[in-house]
Amino acid sequence: MKNRILGKSGLALTEIGLGCWQLGGDFGPISKQQSLAILSAAYDSGVRFYDTADVYGAGLSESVLGEFYQQHQDITIATKIGRDGSLFPDKYSKQGLLKGIEGSLKRLQTDALDLIQLHCIPYPVMQDGEIFTWLQDFQQQGLIKHYGASVESMDEAKLCLTDPQLTSLQLIINIFRQDALEQVLQQAADKQVGIIVRLPYASGLLSGAVTRQRQFAETDHRHYNRDGAAFHVGETFAGIPLDKALDLVDELREILPESLSLAQAAIRWLLDQSAVTSIIAGASKPEQIQQNAAHAELAPLSPELHAKLAQFYQQQVSPWVRGNR
Repeated sequence: MKNRILGKSGLALTEIGLGCWQLGGDFGPISKQQSLAILSAAYDSGVRFYDTADVYGAGLSESVLGEFYQQHQDITIATKIGRDGSLFPDKYSKQGLLKGIEGSLKRLQTDALDLIQLHCIPYPVMQDGEIFTWLQDFQQQGLIKHYGASVESMDEAKLCLTDPQLTSLQLIINIFRQDALEQVLQQAADKQVGIIVRLPYASGLLSGAVTRQRQFAETDHRHYNRDGAAFHVGETFAGIPLDKALDLVDELREILPESLSLAQAAIRWLLDQSAVTSIIAGASKPEQIQQNAAHAELAPLSPELHAKLAQFYQQQVSPWVRGNR
């Protein structure tokens, strides 16, 4: 597994990371044994970067990951903060943020967080700028080593890039969400801000796991958030209505060479973007993260295929994407 350096931090992250949203049960019920099996499979596949959040399963994801960390001290953990009801949407304070960080430290069983990211917090809170000053203070106190932001839109990403001490941006980027390539990635590279990609498979669309017959558990956001009823619509199926998204998947298959699966193309396309540091793909089964790691070893896609995928996005996909601008 190859490493890439995360912006100005100096942290070396594996190209494939593990997104740990599912360990909180937000993609359906999952046992602790299953969670530890997924974490172990990721580690055995060379993955050393793990991303979680305090609200995933109300702290459950962090707790399981913290237990795993005690036996695997060579991993890098990023967590996110700011979506808990004690802060979101309009109760942000330095003391409240500190309490959240202390909770994450306890659950992750560590003295300092490698990377903490603001978790899709409201634009006006970021625009005010005070929250970044609080993070700088916590960094000086040694509670966090680096900080970044996980955002929903290109406008939010550009706003965060005005903070000179920002280490990373976590963005939704995939073949169905390509706007960041033109609007953000070069600016981030110029400012030495690393890019962490989430939802590379667009909630399973680009892995081939979502079909017209697929049924989702009521606790799975792909069941209850298709129209953005619970949180930002872009987090579910890239913000594209599901029926249309499945039509687009069929069109995408026609573009790809027979030798390349949807999942392989999704991962390799992202890694061909030099500004991308790491891809945090989720996995509900051990074999899924093993496959993700294998996809990273494929040869880069041809310039011709990249051009076709860019044209496909602009002409066929982009008009249907919601909440990305």
